[in-house]
Amino acid sequence: MARVKGGTVTRRRHKKTLKRAEGYYGAKRKLYRKAHEQVMKSLMYAYRDRRQRKRDFRRLWITRISAACRANGIRYHEFIHGLTERGVDVDRKMLSDIAIRDPKAFEQLVQQARA
Repeated sequence: MARVKGGTVTRRRHKKTLKRAEGYYGAKRKLYRKAHEQVMKSLMYAYRDRRQRKRDFRRLWITRISAACRANGIRYHEFIHGLTERGVDVDRKMLSDIAIRDPKAFEQLVQQARA
């Protein structure tokens, strides 16, 4: 059987990795080995941070709701507990948006939570 040289496949794979490494600093964008290491690390960070982003946004929403609650004279956990008891199903993203854009409506929600 004839020997098959893998040059074209290797070159294609290297070019794909170097294309992904555009914009990196120094050798990380020019040398295949360093670029491959960094691309693998970057993909790991991207995977991790897609999940982290969800946590970060939830923390932001809770912080905003908590600030709006304190402005209305109620604590965050009391507010959430009151809404749950009343059967008000509004998620934290929406509550945060209401707190920022429509303080009057948020005040009404606080009154419901207190009742």
